[in-house]
Amino acid sequence: MTAAAPVMPLLEARALSFHRQDEPVFAPLDFRLGTGELALVEGDNGSGKTTLLRLLAGLLRAGEGELLWRDKPLHRDDCAGEILFLGHQLGLKTDLSPHENLRFSIGLHGCRKGATITGVLARVGLRGYEDEPVRRLSAGQKKRAALARLLLLPATLWLLDEPYANLDRIGIALVNELLEEHTGSGGAAMVTSHGAVSFHGGEPRRIRMHD
Repeated sequence: MTAAAPVMPLLEARALSFHRQDEPVFAPLDFRLGTGELALVEGDNGSGKTTLLRLLAGLLRAGEGELLWRDKPLHRDDCAGEILFLGHQLGLKTDLSPHENLRFSIGLHGCRKGATITGVLARVGLRGYEDEPVRRLSAGQKKRAALARLLLLPATLWLLDEPYANLDRIGIALVNELLEEHTGSGGAAMVTSHGAVSFHGGEPRRIRMHD
């Protein structure tokens, strides 16, 4: 009987590290992440969790080690649209409305099949605020406008840095629902969080950051 071929991971890190002013921010990391998987990035404040996600998003360059996307060296231009990063800075133009911000995002990265701007804004709880300038929204509403990109854009890998910040109980539950749906449909996600994750799709991978 022929053995099944090993499944190629979406993302793989081999002895990955990052340096700032010649000092290592975190110890070398080895991990793999495949389709349908959620990984929790854990560590104390200052341990490099945000730095790791920014590095995976192609916003920083690794100090040492290898970073592979679909078994090839990760280059930001090669995986544009496939990896979506949501950080503390939400990437919203505050003079534009949520609708206008999402329309701009579609122009850059395309649209998920079957998704509409009106539909995703309603899903994240912004019905009636579609055309309000972002600067007039509350912190929680701004976070929801940013979360709408997850539903709208056709990214395979979500990199979410504290996605529960500024959200109420309903918003936290929404994030968990989105993670369940995304991984259940073959996507993958990496999340930093201080305990708000509730995931029923199997045991998440855990990536522990060490200085």
